[in-house]
Amino acid sequence: MRKTLALLLALVMVVALCACGAETAEESAAAAEETGVFADVAGTYDELFPVMCDAQYDQLWLDNCAAVVGEEAAAETAEALKSACMGTIYGQEAIDAYSDGSNGAQFDCYFINGVKQFTFDGNTVTGTDEAGNEVFSHEYAFVQDLAIGPMPAGRLYKTEDADAGEFTYFLMLPDTPDSTYHIEFRYGSDIGALSQYNEGPYAYWLAAGISADRDEALIRNVIELFCTENLAEEEEAA
Repeated sequence: MRKTLALLLALVMVVALCACGAETAEESAAAAEETGVFADVAGTYDELFPVMCDAQYDQLWLDNCAAVVGEEAAAETAEALKSACMGTIYGQEAIDAYSDGSNGAQFDCYFINGVKQFTFDGNTVTGTDEAGNEVFSHEYAFVQDLAIGPMPAGRLYKTEDADAGEFTYFLMLPDTPDSTYHIEFRYGSDIGALSQYNEGPYAYWLAAGISADRDEALIRNVIELFCTENLAEEEEAA
């Protein structure tokens, strides 16, 4: 009998997308000095899950899930994996919805605050809306390592622009296009809140992006990684 969505979340919790290990503060700071801010994620990104979950890739999801849980359970497992990271609420609304466990839980992995596409160019981060209009653009500098609850520590960056608002800080997790075929990050105005996992104004939210210049191989790789990482426990138990 397959796990329900609530139990699958114990495997997913977005962390499983990250295949790289956490760095020490010294290593992270040294890397930031050597490679420059955002060097590993330079480029433009769309939201990951609308791309991964497009109907044209349904068979790929089924094949990767079937390889671990078998043909009979593949469809249910694939849908549960997709749903786990396609929530549409976060913060207090999500806390209220998920706190008693009766509704399961989902992570919101979309971009928020009106941004549909991010560009990382040197020390500058720019966000544009659905029509391509600029929502913000600021320069950032490395501040410190910071973890979101139990997740691997990421690199926190800050702009000194007084009008940055919810784009004051960017917390970049270790994922890169070269290592895990996607990126994961948070942005906001409060360091303490950014470090909270299922509490505070960013609860149950972690943005996930995929290169706007992606090819089919990249999409196939990220779907395969997502399935195999999250279903590793099933494979070990088989």
